[in-house]
Amino acid sequence: MTNSRLEKLAAALQQALGDQLADINQALGELTIRVRPEDLLGVAQTLQSHPDLSFETLIDLCGVDFSEYTTDTHAGRGREGRRFAVVYHLLSVTHNYRLRMRVFVEDDELPMVDSVVNIWPSVNWFEREAFDLYGIVFGNHPDLRRILTDYGFIGNPFRKDFPLSGHVEMSYDPDQKRVVYQPLTIEPREITPYVIREEQYGRDEG
Repeated sequence: MTNSRLEKLAAALQQALGDQLADINQALGELTIRVRPEDLLGVAQTLQSHPDLSFETLIDLCGVDFSEYTTDTHAGRGREGRRFAVVYHLLSVTHNYRLRMRVFVEDDELPMVDSVVNIWPSVNWFEREAFDLYGIVFGNHPDLRRILTDYGFIGNPFRKDFPLSGHVEMSYDPDQKRVVYQPLTIEPREITPYVIREEQYGRDEG
């Protein structure tokens, strides 16, 4: 969006949300707001229904694991040592606005925020995905189950402390006629990509 449209959206957000807006930041032609977990549902309802905002559509939701990275960079504004965050990507078809909303989760041991499925029904599977891959619990979700990993899977694959090779491997057992789990046979190793390009690679020879 142009700077004038970003400024117009920022002013509308500040007017509509008031003290519920913990932080607002503009970078790379986009706006990102930060919201406290206890204000999430109220803010989401305002973003969806306020006539000056009208964010009718939730495009995506994703989890973030900052792990031990504590630098207060742009990506971690307001993090204050908290490990997990939930990021919402919103679209207003009415005003042709896009917005990113970030919520830092208070408890690292049991990360939990409220579900916004009653405001944006499209978030249902996105919240299940974040629950599956990051272990973030969404309170009052109607059907919070794993969606990508197998039944009985242990751990959350997108957490930074989850090993790249996983904890177990599986294979088909023809005698039992089912998939079985077994200890890993893969030795952990670090792979460094090695790329060789010609000196003039990608340049226009003309």
